Amino acid sequence: MTVDVDFVAHGVSLKDAFREHAQQRVERLESLAEGLDELEVKVTKVSHHRHSENTMRVEVTARGAGRVVRTLADDDDKQAAFDRAFGRLTQRLRRLRDRRKDRRRQRPVSEITEPVPVVEPGMSLVEQVLAARREEQQQAGEPVPEAPSSPVTIRQKSFPVVAMSVAEAVDAMELVGHDFYLFRDERTGRDAVVYRRRGWEYGVISLDDEPAAS
Repeated sequence: MTVDVDFVAHGVSLKDAFREHAQQRVERLESLAEGLDELEVKVTKVSHHRHSENTMRVEVTARGAGRVVRTLADDDDKQAAFDRAFGRLTQRLRRLRDRRKDRRRQRPVSEITEPVPVVEPGMSLVEQVLAARREEQQQAGEPVPEAPSSPVTIRQKSFPVVAMSVAEAVDAMELVGHDFYLFRDERTGRDAVVYRRRGWEYGVISLDDEPAAS
């Protein structure tokens, strides 16, 4: 696999050691980067009141097979910022590769739905499946357990409140590899959820303080 690596610098010079380090990391992408043919590493010296004078922002953009994957990270050391951004890129490419494998393993819809019986009117599919299972157990002479009050198990978790921007929430979601991420929007102070849409698009949902009109 040959990947062209382009370096772009704004307000900072890039030494050969940095370029060699980046090239070595890119060479490890062969197992993940199917169809990847171009990678851009942009290093920018950040001048903003929220950042120190030495803060470097590294943006890594991968292009190929009709897709564009972009990650970025800030750090006082440009190599450390590159490693963080490149690590996020690797995680996204790994998730994309795994999704391609899952799609290849998917069975036809007709095969998946063939064993599913038609739902009787007035009875949910869950109730019908449980009834069929009890009938099979009775025909086999097996003891039939008492029907549970609810066949659905709801797991509950609670996490400490973390205030962050929407962009930071998207990065956190990518790092944990989930399709959504719950956080508190630091701009509005409301609890919100970022989620993944088709391709590399994202959405955010938050609850309004005003109750819905009855």
